[in-house]
Amino acid sequence: MPVKIIHLSKNDVVLLQSINAMFGEVFDDEVSYSSNKPSSIYLQALLSTTHFIALAAVDGEKVVGAIAAYELKKFEQERSEIYIYDLAVISTFRRKGVATALIQELKAVGAARDAYVIYVQADKGVEDQPAIELYSKLGTIEDVFHFDIAVENDSNNA
Repeated sequence: MPVKIIHLSKNDVVLLQSINAMFGEVFDDEVSYSSNKPSSIYLQALLSTTHFIALAAVDGEKVVGAIAAYELKKFEQERSEIYIYDLAVISTFRRKGVATALIQELKAVGAARDAYVIYVQADKGVEDQPAIELYSKLGTIEDVFHFDIAVENDSNNA
């Protein structure tokens, strides 16, 4: 595989910005990923935390795939879980092992942090079938519901 997997550090703000742009392109949702871009200071602070994990698959200088994940410290036991929030690979690099390499690197990060499990969500629709196939070969499917609960200020309801 010609790509290099990079685990971003606090000094990789420009690379994280490139990941963000790539996600917008691949997900065909450039409004969400580019209309209200976070500042470099914000991104550096995020990259400085231990709970945010960003991995980039780079071909030369171009980001061709990436994972954005979060480590969630649990309260019921001294352990953590890693949630893959976003995973994408540009179309010309799909089916070449890039997503699998990103997940394998995330598994190594999780092992180094003594994480209990990595989990990810995929929609049941036809458009997410490639993701479902990828995750099925790497893990087990659980039948769950996902709910989005709006955050509202009580004073807005008065």
